[in-house]
Amino acid sequence: MVGEIWGRVVMNRLNLMGHQILNQYLEQVRSTIAALDVEKIERMVAILQEARIERRRVFIFGNGGSAATASHFSCDLNKGAICSGQPRFRAIALTDSLPLLSAWANDTAYENVFSQQLENHVEPGDIVIGISGGGKSMNVVNALKLANLRGAMTLAFSGFDGGKVKDIAHLCIVVPNDTMEQVEDVHLLLEHAITTCLRVMSMWPSHVHVKSPALAGGKTDANRPASLVES
Repeated sequence: MVGEIWGRVVMNRLNLMGHQILNQYLEQVRSTIAALDVEKIERMVAILQEARIERRRVFIFGNGGSAATASHFSCDLNKGAICSGQPRFRAIALTDSLPLLSAWANDTAYENVFSQQLENHVEPGDIVIGISGGGKSMNVVNALKLANLRGAMTLAFSGFDGGKVKDIAHLCIVVPNDTMEQVEDVHLLLEHAITTCLRVMSMWPSHVHVKSPALAGGKTDANRPASLVES
């Protein structure tokens, strides 16, 4: 009987602790989302919409959880962003070919697994998206550097202080949080929000075109969304 009572006490304490941890975790994620730079997200949407219209390719990559997000992002762009009257995206996740990843890692170094894949395909005007929770993954850093040299537009998702990628990518969304799990949570939320926005663009009037602020000096009509101007 004593053992049974003690077991219930322990379970109650564990349940209370779990409740506190969950509430704290969710509150931290909510606070992080509220602190995001929405203007940068809008600019990324504009850049991707322009890439869709101009038939540019979009390359995405990352490691671990970020690799999963890269593959997810590519899937959502290629399928989830489809809308009537708009070209389909040409998105490629460099995380999806295990034979090619292992070949470059084994024959050269893991730091080259994305840059060497890009070397085969990337062209001026393509979009290259690197995802790194801490912003320090050297294979992501090297791929972004190569993309810049080849004339691509480089975008990035990061967290913590942004690491190296925030200074290499043309546009980097830094999730203001120091917990890796929560950074990765918000990265996935960001790709879903961006993809949803790109799909809903099918409702825009045909005379409205996307002009990327990142490519056009960042200046637009102050009374319009940053990504929209009339022809």
